[in-house]
Amino acid sequence: MLTTDSGDRILSAKDILTIDDFDVKGKTVLVRVDINTPMDPEGNILDDMRIKSHIPTLVDLHEAKVVLLAHQSRPGKKDFTTMKAHAARMSQYLGREVKYVDDIFGTCARNSISAMKNGDVILLENVRFYSEESMERTAAEHARSHLVKKLLPYVDIFLNDAFAVSHRAHLSILGFTEVLPTGAGRVMEKEVLSLDRGIKGGSRPCIFVLGGAKVDDSLKVAENVLTNGGADKVLVTGVVANVMLAASGVDIGKANMDFIESQGYAEQIGKARKVLEKFNGKVSLPVDVALSENGKRVEVQVEELPNGNLPIYDLGLETIVAFSNEIKNAKTVVLNGPAGLSEMAEFALGTHEIIKAAVHSEYSIAGGGHISAEIRNLGFEDQFSHLSTGGGACIDYLAGEKLPGVVALKETAITRKLHK
Repeated sequence: MLTTDSGDRILSAKDILTIDDFDVKGKTVLVRVDINTPMDPEGNILDDMRIKSHIPTLVDLHEAKVVLLAHQSRPGKKDFTTMKAHAARMSQYLGREVKYVDDIFGTCARNSISAMKNGDVILLENVRFYSEESMERTAAEHARSHLVKKLLPYVDIFLNDAFAVSHRAHLSILGFTEVLPTGAGRVMEKEVLSLDRGIKGGSRPCIFVLGGAKVDDSLKVAENVLTNGGADKVLVTGVVANVMLAASGVDIGKANMDFIESQGYAEQIGKARKVLEKFNGKVSLPVDVALSENGKRVEVQVEELPNGNLPIYDLGLETIVAFSNEIKNAKTVVLNGPAGLSEMAEFALGTHEIIKAAVHSEYSIAGGGHISAEIRNLGFEDQFSHLSTGGGACIDYLAGEKLPGVVALKETAITRKLHK
């Protein structure tokens, strides 16, 4: 159980069942993992962070027979391929073989499961090779699928350890929750507890830093955490800040307005204005920005933004210092999205300084995607309390959206308690 400084209960791991709630010794445990990874055209894995993240789950299931379900990319993409490379990489980290099975629920897959001994781990084929996997259905509807019916007699327990895809109502996320004892793996457990601490109020003050280009999602997050009292203040950066600045009456220039319109975010300006009015003083905007003039950094105060064609690529130095000081003085910090075009060295300063400031806080969380990659690139991974494995799933959760995979886990926990 986690508590606030005053000792009040804010959440409990028992809101969902975990590995600790099951006797897994000698059982066949089906685990949905998310090891979807960037791959080059030759099929080589470029970033194995998600693969590494599941190793604690596998270690804790060492007395069971473990069957893994996973996906790689989606139909139509160049990296929509088999799970063979993933099994090999997972074997390296686990220190024992993770056997790749070129089948999902056919005779080969079922025979492989039947032949397993305690401690064995097998990884079935890319579950998205099966067309019904990506259909958005209810758990009851998915439970009637061929995949569930074929594998059900061979497995005893289902664990969802795929937080990053649990915002999808897909077959392998929901189908087995209707028909098997169900719980969360270690990745899912850590994600739910860590993100809940961020949005339900850990140590105070709590600051959210929302950046990147997903403006609509970030506005939902800001409204959610300020409404429920989870955050004391929200700092905005990136395209989110540009929209907020425009909403506050600042002329951000034609280049930046054109970009906002091209991304379909023009209508978000009105929504941003309502957020600013509703939470007056709790949303901090940049006071200066860095423009790109032929790739060179040019800093200006926001009121001096030229009505020209120079794009905003980063926060200005004055804002970087002010935001960094606020972050350093916070007890809980949640970062989501970069502060600017951080892939260009000239405009990475804002993102990097905010990351460096966040490690000073008592509890630091980073959303998935770009910001987590920047943290790892800077070598600060071990200094953050939690780096989310989820991109869309993380921001949906922070925004107060109900993730189908997490809802199913909570419902099965309630059902088990009722039947005890």
